[in-house]
Amino acid sequence: MRFKKISSLFAFIVTLFSTATFAQRTDSIPVKHDVSLPQAHKGTLEIDSLLLDSYVRLPENIRKFYLEARSVFEDNAVDFTDERIVAAAANNDIPLIAGPMLGDIKENGVSIWLRPASKNLIEIEIADLAGKETKIYFFNPSVAGQAERIVLGNLSAATKYSYLMKIQGAEVAKGTFQTASKIEETSELRLAFASDFHKIGLHNPNLMEAILARDPMAMLLLGDLAVDDRDTNLSMHRSDYLLRDVSQAWKKLAANVPVYATWDDHDYLNNDLSGLPKGVSKEDREALRAIWAENWNNPKNESAGIYFNTRIADVEVIMLDTRSFRENERRGAYNSYLGEEQLSWLKDVLITSPATFKVISSGTMWSDFISDGKDSWGTWDTLGREELYKLIETENIPGVLLLSGDRHGARGFTIPRNSGFAFYEFGPASLGGVPGPEAIAKDSSTQLFGYLGQGLKAFGELTFSMNEEEPQVTFRLIDEYGNVMEEHSLLYRKLIPNQ
Repeated sequence: MRFKKISSLFAFIVTLFSTATFAQRTDSIPVKHDVSLPQAHKGTLEIDSLLLDSYVRLPENIRKFYLEARSVFEDNAVDFTDERIVAAAANNDIPLIAGPMLGDIKENGVSIWLRPASKNLIEIEIADLAGKETKIYFFNPSVAGQAERIVLGNLSAATKYSYLMKIQGAEVAKGTFQTASKIEETSELRLAFASDFHKIGLHNPNLMEAILARDPMAMLLLGDLAVDDRDTNLSMHRSDYLLRDVSQAWKKLAANVPVYATWDDHDYLNNDLSGLPKGVSKEDREALRAIWAENWNNPKNESAGIYFNTRIADVEVIMLDTRSFRENERRGAYNSYLGEEQLSWLKDVLITSPATFKVISSGTMWSDFISDGKDSWGTWDTLGREELYKLIETENIPGVLLLSGDRHGARGFTIPRNSGFAFYEFGPASLGGVPGPEAIAKDSSTQLFGYLGQGLKAFGELTFSMNEEEPQVTFRLIDEYGNVMEEHSLLYRKLIPNQ
């Protein structure tokens, strides 16, 4: 197996090259302000204001709306339905406070999330790109400023659609999406994934354009995304979501690629915090879970926590809640990481899923190779992890791939087992290009590749090919300019225990 060891000097050269390339691609829209990770963590008015112009100058009415709304959130315990927020939207000609954000893609439909600024009628017209099908949907918001989900159903499978959203006859948003294939007709499926926007990457137009250019069916976001170190200050959680939603780069991505998201420490509370640390109550945890569910467009989960599973064509997507169930006082004990209910649910999903491939995301690393396992499964629940691995092996569950985030940079590993089988873990935690731990493990014998986080703005891609003589999956690591940095293909047999 091969890997790439990038020294600090080489990372510096990569950063210089990336800066030069950016200037060539956006020479008419120069970089306005740079914001570092420590600054983003502080999240003051001054720093959040700099993020507005970190790549492209924001339209003035959107800027004014954000700043007015942020001042309300900073000084009051309110949500988006507060009359001052709604008035600020109206005064600055903002018909949509947020959205549209696509999600929950199916073979016959998609969910559109948005936060309308009024109760005016919303009209959505969709048409397939072949010109054979046109549908119009109408929706009446119940409360101004409240997040809404509109399900566009009764669509055709494996079909590319465009949509146009209007309020009072005026266009407010548009985008495209493609419905999933029927399971028995799936030939190829492409999913993008990564973690660690840390606010910073949400405003990067090059990164969003690179993702869009790959035309993924959907994108999985694995934590440290929009909210940054707000602890239990729910109003500032909302302020950070608004900072996400006014980003023109983010709006374009979310309007055209269905997204699925799970949190990590900075989204949840603060650096390395989890479960119920001192001063955080069960009621606080429920409120944090509720505000997360309100601000993302994930499939509905009837259980506690924010974990869920969904089927996209012939791939089972399983996204875990690896933060809010942790039991700090029992760290290292069985079930201290996912909790009994979530671990049991995960086992059941794996056993019962008929999907060819199963993709499981974890906010932190499955393996313990980097940073001596800091905050990984291994330092929290080695027994639970081993039980899960053994279940996959003894039940001969095929097609499992492990995704992880948190450890800034990008790495790939095999996780060898005594049985001779090996799991594959891919962890591109590089959406923000921020510093992190070592690129290469002390024992790199099972490492596929490794890149430092500083200056690396990249995402992962999984392409599932079903129409080959034998199914296979290809992982690619792609930078913000569309360059393929890594490519690793796995035949299906490599993902079958006891093969």
